[in-house]
Amino acid sequence: MELRQLQYFVTVAQHGSFTRAAELLHLSQPGVSAQIRRLERELGHPLLDRSGRAVRLTQVGEAVLPHAQAALAAASAARQTAREFGGLRRGHVRLGMVAGAALTPPSALGSFPGLATTLAAFRQEHPGIDFSLAEDTTGRMLAALREGQLDLAVIGLPTTASGREGDDGWTALTGLALHTVLDVPLVAVCAEDHPLSTASDGPLPVAALAGHALVGTPRGTGLRTALEVALAEAGTTPMVAVEAAAPPQLAELVAHGLGVALLPDPGPVAGLRVRQLSDPVPRVRIALAWPAGRRPPAPTAALLDHLRAAYPGPDDRVSRA
Repeated sequence: MELRQLQYFVTVAQHGSFTRAAELLHLSQPGVSAQIRRLERELGHPLLDRSGRAVRLTQVGEAVLPHAQAALAAASAARQTAREFGGLRRGHVRLGMVAGAALTPPSALGSFPGLATTLAAFRQEHPGIDFSLAEDTTGRMLAALREGQLDLAVIGLPTTASGREGDDGWTALTGLALHTVLDVPLVAVCAEDHPLSTASDGPLPVAALAGHALVGTPRGTGLRTALEVALAEAGTTPMVAVEAAAPPQLAELVAHGLGVALLPDPGPVAGLRVRQLSDPVPRVRIALAWPAGRRPPAPTAALLDHLRAAYPGPDDRVSRA
């Protein structure tokens, strides 16, 4: 019994015609008929009734058909698995990253590799897989994921609200699978001689930031969204005087007296004062995102597994669809 004989039998059964089956299989009709007769002789029973205008299954043919289909599906799955292993030898992954998200948490969380370190380790395991990095806002990367321009992205998750009427912040993530990487509170960082450095004891109310120049990341990034939402909940709006792409740049600008920044706790830094925040406590959430509902290509799946292992996050995968 050969797979091609099962394929010919299934195709004729599906279309009720040797002629149509031969056309679809790009074979001659006598060739298809001869192979099915060999299959019938091997099984000891006719599988097809050829007496009418349309070819029909015999009782034995009806019983054999599901097994033939299952055998063909198993063979196809085996070929696909082999191709995927071959695909791991070579491939390309397009990875997007929200501006400023180096996947490096506050020092309090301990050992946590940066993205460059993690990608280097992946490259050692899979030297034939290349990747490209694109830095952009979360909104544009979500669109790129849906349009097939990105395979995987590091995005900023919404907080309690996205700022759009009728949208709780999760609506924009419909159709994507997520793995939360970071979920940490933000603190206010200012220069040691800034008025907020010694304004009061204890946590600093977010409303106290009103009227002070702020240093923040561009709109559409996780840090900027967390800043805007926290101030909105406190009944005020941010006055961002200087923008920079990454937290280390923000901290440097703050040290030079250009404003106050909301960052994950950087730990002790010379020249800077860290103030805990309250009412509310703003948080930044970073996640890996990829299209849900379809299996990613082998190179993308390999990188995704590697990143999820390197960044287990505060909880297991979160999916919203």
